[in-house]
Amino acid sequence: MSRLVALGLLAGIASATGPANAADLPVAPEPIDYVRICDAYGSRFYYIPGTETCLRVRGRVRTEFRVRNFGEAENSWGNRDSDGYQWRSRGYLYLDARTQTEFGTLRGFIEMYMQQTNESAGYSIDNAYIQWGGLLAGLTNSNFDFFTGYSFNAQVESYSDQSLNQVAYTYAFGNGFNATIALEDRSDREASIGLNGGTLGYGGTRVPDAIGVLGVSQGWGEAQIMGALHQVYPNSVYNGTTGGSEDELGWAVGAGVEIEFGGFANGGSIALQGVYTDGASAYGSTGWDSRITDAVWDGNSTETTKTWNVFGGVSLGLTETVELNVEGGYHNVDAGTSAYDFTQWSVTSNLVWEPVSGLIIGPELQYRDIDYSAASGLNDTYQLYGTFRMQRSF
Repeated sequence: MSRLVALGLLAGIASATGPANAADLPVAPEPIDYVRICDAYGSRFYYIPGTETCLRVRGRVRTEFRVRNFGEAENSWGNRDSDGYQWRSRGYLYLDARTQTEFGTLRGFIEMYMQQTNESAGYSIDNAYIQWGGLLAGLTNSNFDFFTGYSFNAQVESYSDQSLNQVAYTYAFGNGFNATIALEDRSDREASIGLNGGTLGYGGTRVPDAIGVLGVSQGWGEAQIMGALHQVYPNSVYNGTTGGSEDELGWAVGAGVEIEFGGFANGGSIALQGVYTDGASAYGSTGWDSRITDAVWDGNSTETTKTWNVFGGVSLGLTETVELNVEGGYHNVDAGTSAYDFTQWSVTSNLVWEPVSGLIIGPELQYRDIDYSAASGLNDTYQLYGTFRMQRSF
């Protein structure tokens, strides 16, 4: 009898304590997917946790030693108070966020950098825009600009390469053909207004520039034709001196083509572009000499400045790790009076070595020649610039 009682007691204790012991056992946590790869928009995108938005984060570090103009005197080395060299370092951050919607991809893109040049530091944003299907609004490259160089073009440029605020709509026809219409901020497209041998600035902003583009991008390369309308709006000092009160309509037209080819270890490409401007000189180049104008007072009326510009270049992948770039441009200025006429041309070349993916190292040499009209009273000159760059992208 006592044996049966003992067995019953043991069974009761086991049943009473069993659940408590089970509850005390550690439980394996549920697996959590902290980062999901997003392959809908290419490599290196991932989903922001808790959303269906894909994000890509990139960076770049660049340092370069820039030898300032050492061409014909008076140059940067002939003036004791001018810097003969600049040592510049930049750190870039790129953020690219995309979400698929029923109306197309919704995208937000930011490109910004911090910079130290000698003792001066600064901060800038190159891109900050929203894109939804074919609609784009914000800060980015001008739709007018096509060929923007193969070289570093660290100190002077032959082409037009401008980032500005805009609203644009692009329609894709298919097979690589597209059309764009845009309104772009006028501020960065303003050249000087010539008056009595000197120059004045624009008045305040009134009307943004209007841009139209037709383009094609296919396996052989790409091409584009473009046009722009630009308001020439002299300031109050100019109007007070000349007795004028009206503005002028400036415009620009251009076309460019870039063709890719083989025959080298890493291929190559060649580009050519032409631009004609009338009262809209900044569409011809962002590397103009300071003598450039959009319009000039000729003693009786305001006459718009006309320019024609041809520029292009070639890029050769000599080996899997070495690239040679050569480019240049010619620019002719016909202003309202001959005192503001001039021509300028430039050549740039660099040799770039990429020993490992994402790291480039190389020197660049630039030459620019400026020929002023005799009526300007200015002496013709030439300029030389040198740059050595090291850059890591990741």
